[in-house]
Amino acid sequence: MLNRLSAKEREHLAKVKALPCSVCDAPGPSEAHHVKQGLQYTCVALCESCHRGDHNGWHGGRAMWRIKKMDEIDALNVTLKRLSAH
Repeated sequence: MLNRLSAKEREHLAKVKALPCSVCDAPGPSEAHHVKQGLQYTCVALCESCHRGDHNGWHGGRAMWRIKKMDEIDALNVTLKRLSAH
């Protein structure tokens, strides 16, 4: 399956990646974590550690997520708030 992004989707992802991490507030650039693969507008801005880190990351032990008492929807809410503020 080819994932061909529209210009608007690429623009949105670039804006998400420019944000600070939605979990730990580490300054951007961030990675875009897809809440559901293929849905470009449900991406969360995450630093590498909160995204893919062995201990803190969503795809790892999720320690920082537990400390902050957050799930993907909480982090998506932070991302959307920050996008709307710009």
